[in-house]
This record gives sequence, structure tokens and C-alpha cells, in this order.
Amino acid sequence: MEPYLVSLGAGVLIGVIYSVIKVRSPAPPLVALIGLLGMVIGVEVVPALRQWLGL
Repeated sequence: MEPYLVSLGAGVLIGVIYSVIKVRSPAPPLVALIGLLGMVIGVEVVPALRQWLGL
């Protein structure tokens, strides 16, 4: 659970910094969310496949 909280905190901190210095996000929100979804799927699927395949 702790890595998720650290990740959330880092994201919020960067968001606040971007807002304060009035910098636009480097990616459109939808693109960024799809990228994050892909990362989460990769983190969850790869270990499950390794276990399933016995690697």
C-alpha cells in the first residue's frame, strides 16, 4: 500500500507545482490516463503470466 501512497503523493505534488508555475501538462489528460492504465496493467499482468507459465 505504501508505494501507492508515495506515487499518489508525488503526482499531487507535481500537479501543484505545475499549477503554481502555470505549466501545462506535457500530455493531454486522456493520453496520460491511458498511459497510466497501461502501466498498471503491465505491472499486474506480467507477474501473473510468469506465475501461470511457471517462469
